[in-house]
Amino acid sequence: MAFSLNKIMLIGNLGGDAENRMTTNDVSVTSFSLATTYSYKGRDGNWVNETTWHKVVAYRLSDYMKEQLKKGKKFYVEGRLSKRSYENKEGKTIYVTEVISEKLIPLDSTGGGSSFSGTEEPGNNYRPSGETSTENTENDLPF
Repeated sequence: MAFSLNKIMLIGNLGGDAENRMTTNDVSVTSFSLATTYSYKGRDGNWVNETTWHKVVAYRLSDYMKEQLKKGKKFYVEGRLSKRSYENKEGKTIYVTEVISEKLIPLDSTGGGSSFSGTEEPGNNYRPSGETSTENTENDLPF
């Protein structure tokens, strides 16, 4: 058996609000663009920023996670690289490279620090922003 690895990890900002749709098989598909920036010193000694846009596709996200995918928000995306092609209405072959997301973690403070993998829903520690706990967590501290 041959072993191979197809893993991509990105941290970047969304270029626009995520788009949600349903496939003909009733599978929820969410897609968005993510910008990453690579900085380096140019020959003149000045810093140069190079931005790369990535198309990201996620399947079966929770409604909460879909609401978090807004323009400008910072996310960690982990998944695999996928290439596909299709023929458009004019008969021209279109090639697409995209990241199939397996894990999304909001990195903005408004994201609550929750992470979601695949169809995973928020756990028991999930609280919408602005909602506080009435539990006494002082006794739960390990020290």
